[in-house]
Amino acid sequence: MSTPVGPNARPAAEEAQAHDFPRPANPEKKFMHDAEVKAADLEHREIIRKGMESYEAAHMRGRSRFADWEAARRRCQEIKREAINHLDKYLLEFEKNVIAHGGRVFWAATSEEACKYVSDLAVKHGVKTVVKSKSMVTEEIKLAAALEKVGAEVWETDLGEYIVQLRNEGPYHIVTPAMHLNREQIGDLFRARLEPDLSNDPQELVAAARRKLRKAFFAAEMGISGANFLIADAGCIAISTNEGNGRLSTSVPRIHVAVTGIEKVLPRLEDLATFWPVLATSGTGQPITTYGTLVGGPRRAGEADGPDEFHVVLVDNGRSKLLAHPEEREVLHCIRCGACLNICPVFRHIGGHTYGTPYPGPIGSVLVPRLEGEAFEHLSYASSLCGACTSVCPVKIDLHHHLLHNRRDFVNAGHSGAGEHLQFWLWHAAMLSPKLFAVCGWLARKGLKAIHALGLTGTLLDPLRVWNRRRAPVPLPKKSFRKQWREGLGKQ
Repeated sequence: MSTPVGPNARPAAEEAQAHDFPRPANPEKKFMHDAEVKAADLEHREIIRKGMESYEAAHMRGRSRFADWEAARRRCQEIKREAINHLDKYLLEFEKNVIAHGGRVFWAATSEEACKYVSDLAVKHGVKTVVKSKSMVTEEIKLAAALEKVGAEVWETDLGEYIVQLRNEGPYHIVTPAMHLNREQIGDLFRARLEPDLSNDPQELVAAARRKLRKAFFAAEMGISGANFLIADAGCIAISTNEGNGRLSTSVPRIHVAVTGIEKVLPRLEDLATFWPVLATSGTGQPITTYGTLVGGPRRAGEADGPDEFHVVLVDNGRSKLLAHPEEREVLHCIRCGACLNICPVFRHIGGHTYGTPYPGPIGSVLVPRLEGEAFEHLSYASSLCGACTSVCPVKIDLHHHLLHNRRDFVNAGHSGAGEHLQFWLWHAAMLSPKLFAVCGWLARKGLKAIHALGLTGTLLDPLRVWNRRRAPVPLPKKSFRKQWREGLGKQ
C-alpha cells in the first residue's frame, strides 16, 4: 500500500524523520555536540526560562491546595510500590476485566511486536486515517512510522504534538511537546504549512489547527491513545488531557487502540482520587486536569458514541528486565508528569531534543540506559546530581541515586575506557596520600605555567582546553593553597 497524500502528508525525504529519533553511529558524541549548541543558544534558553518560571509559580500554587503535599507524595509512593511489586497480579486482573467488558488485550514483549499488532489491525480494517492522542510510549516504539509504512496517515491531535509533527521533530518535553518554540516561530510554521494569512495571535493559531484536526477526527477509522493509568479492579484506562482531543480520538473512530507500558497499572479505581490531582499539580500546576476520561471497553447497546472495537496493547520493551532488578525497579513508579525535567538545571540548558530519546531529563537519563543499554549510558552522566529531581518527584523516586547506580553498574560491566580508569586511579591515589597530592599539584602548576608561556593554551597539550573553549581561561595563581596557608592564610 502506498502512503496517502493528504493535508498533513510529509515530503517523502522527510518521512523517516517524523516521530523518530534516529540513532547516530555514536550517540554520545552527538549528545555532546547538541548540548554545546543548545547551551550557547540564548534565544532557546530565554524561551525555556520563561516557560519554567510560569510552571514554578503554578506548581507552588498547586501544592498549596493540598492539606499536606508530602503526605500525598507518600501515598502515591505506597500505591505505586504495591502495584509494581505485584505487577503480575494486577495486570492479569486488568486483562480479565477488560475482556469481560468486550475489549481485547495484546501483550507486546518488544516494540516490534506492538507495532506489528497495531499495523496488522489497521490493514485488516482498511484504515486510511489515524488520529492519535499524546502518548510517549507510541513515540518510544515509533508507532506512527510503522503505520505510515502500511499506508495510514497519522495525525497528532494534541496541539503541541501537532506542532512538532509539522516541524518533523519528536516531542521536546514529556508534557509540553513544543515548549521550545515561541508564538512567532509557531506563527511562521502555521503560515507555511496551514494558512498563509494567519497572524501570531494564539487564538487564531489554535483555531487554524482546530479546523484541520476536526476534519481528521471525523475521517479517522482508528484512534490511538496512551494511558496515564490502568485501573486493575475496574478494567479501564484513565486518560488525562487538557484539550479534549483525547475524547475525540477515543470515541469518534470505530476502532480505539490504547498503547501503554505495563508499569502504568494502579490496583483500585479509588487510587485515582490521589493520583489525578497529584499528576495535574506536578505536570502543570493545575488543581485537576481539564478532561479526565475513563475508557473500559467498546460501545455498548444503547450508547450514543464510542468505538466498535477496543484494544489495549501492553508494552514491555525492556520493562520486565528493569522489574527484575530489585535496586532499580522503583524507576517504574514514574507517572510521566515531567516535574523532574522542569527543575533540572541540565535540561534547562541543553533542552529536550539533545537527549536523543523520547524520554529526556532526569527520568530519561535513568530509564533509557536501562532499556537501551550501553549506547545511551552517557545519559547517566547528564546530571549534576544536585537532587532537585528527587525533591519534586510526586512518587518520591530517588532519581539522583539511580543515576549513581547506573554509573556504577556500567563501570562494573566494563563499559568505561582504560583512560578513564587510569585517571580515577591516579585521583584515588593522590587523595589518599598528602605527599603525592602535593607533588601532583606542583607538577600541574609547572605544566600549566609552561603551556601558558609557550602559547599552547587551547591546544591538544592543554588539559584545560575543553573548559576554556567557551570560558575565560582559568587564572594560574602565583602560590599554591598549601604555601599560602603556611604563610598565614589560615590565621586571617
